[in-house]
Amino acid sequence: MTAGMVAWWVAALLGLAASVEGLRTRRIPDWITISGGVADIVCAASTGWLGFGVALAGAAAGYGLMLPLHWMGSTGAGEVKLMAVFGTLLGPAGILAAGTFGAIAGAIWALGALLRGVRAIPYAPALVAGVWVSLVGGG
Repeated sequence: MTAGMVAWWVAALLGLAASVEGLRTRRIPDWITISGGVADIVCAASTGWLGFGVALAGAAAGYGLMLPLHWMGSTGAGEVKLMAVFGTLLGPAGILAAGTFGAIAGAIWALGALLRGVRAIPYAPALVAGVWVSLVGGG
């Protein structure tokens, strides 16, 4: 199995676990982000130093993308860590595209929730949708 195929499986399983927990408990446990991060770093390191560097830059971009939203109270710390982990998989450009797609998915979901009288949504499923769109060639 190639590193690219492993990355797809990691993204699928990590996204599924984070989405289920986000919907069920409105939290993303550390065991999900830590195990995903370790798997992503191993995938990146298997491609050499350049891949490892791109993974670290992606993690920083994902973290930096979500941290201001956390400071404003819009997301939890789990979403910040989740996007950092996905950043190791997608790299800086990919995580920025994923964040954009995730924001679009989240806006559509939030609008639907508002129309039903729901005041807050778990954001992990929207972020995961953005990551998956980015992985299949959207970004």
